[in-house]
Amino acid sequence: MEKLAVIAASPLFEMLAPEELSRLAELARTLHYTAGEVIFEEGDLGDSLFLLIRGQVEVARRGPDGSLHPLARLSPPEFFGEMGLIDKDHRSATVRAHTDAHLLQLTAQDLRVFRQSHPDGFTFVVINIARSLAARLRDANARLSGNH
Repeated sequence: MEKLAVIAASPLFEMLAPEELSRLAELARTLHYTAGEVIFEEGDLGDSLFLLIRGQVEVARRGPDGSLHPLARLSPPEFFGEMGLIDKDHRSATVRAHTDAHLLQLTAQDLRVFRQSHPDGFTFVVINIARSLAARLRDANARLSGNH
């Protein structure tokens, strides 16, 4: 699947104009991981977000004993890693390829370049990231309260 089609299908880029989607496709890199390969580790500094093209990834956190505890399995058109772009903090989880996986990567630098030429599109991306984070927080709250 071509980069533009993946970006256009992602909820992360809803409300963007065709030329904005094209620019993001130009900036994005395609990455390939084999099953079991780590994409990033909990504690790494976060500076990229990833969109799934093909395959599945597993999100996990380390327990006190150091073992990984799965939190979620993601499939296309889902994305991950966006929190690091917002808070510029360390990764809150480990993500590894559950199956062979093909991803698109956009770095913080890519988004800065995008913001310079497409400030309105950049605003929509930030709003969409905020919506995603709000939905994940609501889901986590429901799970913690037992109302899922």
